[in-house]
Amino acid sequence: MTEEPGLSGWGRVFGPGREVCSEDIETITQGATLTRGLGRSYGDSSLPDPRDGVVVSCRLADRILSFDEATGVIRAEAGFSLLQLNRTFWKRNFGAPVAPGTQFITLGGMVSADVHGKDHHATGSFGSHVSAMRMRLASGDIVNASRAENPDLFKATIGGMGLLGHILDVTFRMPRIPSPWVATETERMPDLTSFLAGLKDAARRFPFTMGWIDTLGASGALGRGVLMRGRWAAADEATPGGPVPLRRPAVPFTLPDFAISRPTVAIFNAAYYGIHSSTLSPRVGHPEKFFYPLDAIRNWNLLYGSRGFTQYQCVIPESAGPAAVKSFLALLHRTGGSSMLSVIKDCGDEGEGLLSFPMKGTSVALDIPARDGVQKIVDTLNAHLIELGGRVYLAKDRFTRAEDYRRMDRRLEAWRAVKQKFDPKGRLRSAQSARLELA
Repeated sequence: MTEEPGLSGWGRVFGPGREVCSEDIETITQGATLTRGLGRSYGDSSLPDPRDGVVVSCRLADRILSFDEATGVIRAEAGFSLLQLNRTFWKRNFGAPVAPGTQFITLGGMVSADVHGKDHHATGSFGSHVSAMRMRLASGDIVNASRAENPDLFKATIGGMGLLGHILDVTFRMPRIPSPWVATETERMPDLTSFLAGLKDAARRFPFTMGWIDTLGASGALGRGVLMRGRWAAADEATPGGPVPLRRPAVPFTLPDFAISRPTVAIFNAAYYGIHSSTLSPRVGHPEKFFYPLDAIRNWNLLYGSRGFTQYQCVIPESAGPAAVKSFLALLHRTGGSSMLSVIKDCGDEGEGLLSFPMKGTSVALDIPARDGVQKIVDTLNAHLIELGGRVYLAKDRFTRAEDYRRMDRRLEAWRAVKQKFDPKGRLRSAQSARLELA
C-alpha cells in the first residue's frame, strides 16, 4: 500500500490531503470516506472533504474477474480503465458500450459519473449497460447492487459521484463491433441554426455525433463550427490489422495564465474553422483520434496555466427549443467568457441514475479559464440555465453554488432519501459534496 501526497482535479483545482493506493481494494476502503480513480473529473468531486484529507485510489485494483465471449458480459474491478478495456477488446471485436471523451477513466468513475458520449442519443449513458455492482457501504458491509437486488442503491449510485458506497467491481455488457476502425465524416457548418439541424439529421443516421463550435464568433458567426459523425467501420472498410497505440506528445510545462485569453481563443477558433473543408470529408480512421482527441496530448490541462480551468457542461432540454441554445451562447458571449474547446452534442432520454446528467436535449461543454470573474460567469450561466430547465454535469463542475444546484435538479430529494438510508451519518463525502451540500 502506498500513500501519495498532493491531490488535484483535472481542471487544476487543488485540495489538501493525500491518496492511499493498493491492489487490495477491499482492505483500503474499510473506513474510507471517498474513492477516486485516475483523477480526471475536472473539479473537486474526487478531492476529499476538508474535514477528512484522505482518499483511497482504486487504480491498482484493475483485474478482469470474468468475461463471457458469447454475450460480451464482463466483470472487472473498479480500477480497470477504459484504456485497458479498449486495448484488450478492440482486437477481439468488442467495444465499450459508450464513448466518453477520454479513455483515462476507471470503471468506478464511469459508474459514479454515469459517463456518456457521442452516442448518447443512440445507446444512453454507461449506467444503462451496467447490470450489477459490488459495493462497500459506509457501514463497512459489502453488498451487491443491481436492478433486482438493492435497486434503490443501484439507481442512486449511477451518477451519484461515489457518495453512496465504494464501488469494488462492476458487471456490464460490451457490444460486438464489426471492426476496431471508425468511418467518419466531417462537415463545416456556417452558423448555429445549420449546426443544430445538422446534429438532428446526423443522429438519425449515425451512432456517434458531436461537434466543435465557435462561441466567440460575431453575430451570425456565433455557433459556426465543425460537425463530426461516425460509426464503426465494416470489416471490408477497415484497415488490415488492429489499430496500434498512438504516440502522445506532452505539454512540457505549465503555460503562463495569459496564454489562453479571449484574443488567442479567437485566433484559434478562426484557424480551426478555416482548416476544415466546406465540403463533406469522409474517411476511415483510428478510433482514438475520433473518440479521444484530447488524449493525444499528455498533460493538456497545463495549457490553461497555474490557475487551471473549469469545464462548464450543461444540458438544455429539447422542450426549450433551438432558441434556448442560441440564447445560452449569446449570454456566454455577453459575459465575456472565452472557450477554446466548445463541444456540442445531442443527448437522448434521461437515464435511471437519480443524479445522472443527460436528459433529452442539447449538451454544451465549455472550457473556461479559471480567472478573476469566472464565478460571476458561472452564476450568470446557471441562472439562465435554471430558467431553461437545464442542469450541469457534476463530474465537470467546480463553481456551481448549492442553492443553484438544488433548483436545477428535481431528483435531488429522492437521491438524498437513498443516501440517508445507506449512509445516515454522512460518512461518505467529498469536497464537492460539501460545497453543494449533498452530504
